[in-house]
Amino acid sequence: MTRLLVLRHAPTEWNAARRIQGRADIPLSDAGRAAAAEWRLPDWTAGWPVLASPLCRAVETARLLGHDPVPEPALTELDWGEWEGLRLSDKSRIDPEELARREALGRDFRAPGGESYRELQARLAPLLLRLAAARRDTVAVCHRGVILALYASAADWTMIGDAPDGLQWGCAHLFRLNSTGAPVIERLNISLAA
Repeated sequence: MTRLLVLRHAPTEWNAARRIQGRADIPLSDAGRAAAAEWRLPDWTAGWPVLASPLCRAVETARLLGHDPVPEPALTELDWGEWEGLRLSDKSRIDPEELARREALGRDFRAPGGESYRELQARLAPLLLRLAAARRDTVAVCHRGVILALYASAADWTMIGDAPDGLQWGCAHLFRLNSTGAPVIERLNISLAA
């Protein structure tokens, strides 16, 4: 089975402000650059190719880890449509009852004008199949939404309520891909501490 190590980009100013980034091309913050400069991929990934979302925060994170990543559009963050740039707590723009109704849809949650997690999973499927067919262990620097979609597939999580496992975002997560590209959890929350 092919292994896929995924990690979320380092923090941005929008992360600190709790703004929804989605596909907005927000760079790393100074704090994010400092954090990523301290991270190190596990030694056992030496020689693995590194893919990254084409958004600058993922590419920059990969470069700060010492890699020149191959941009992979399938790894682009979930499209949050009209809600990009907002805070989920912004009650003047996002009605809490409307948010609750949408969240109850689980994988079919979609912000107005955006993309659902189920659609994101469908976008990821050809990439996962391609990686599985190549039988080449790979690192992917991407986004929270991409990792949640991958995790939901592997854990058979409906995305309603909390995830069965606590995913930490300053860590990497290792999945195995079977011959059809379906992910299987191998190990979560792998330290990136140097």
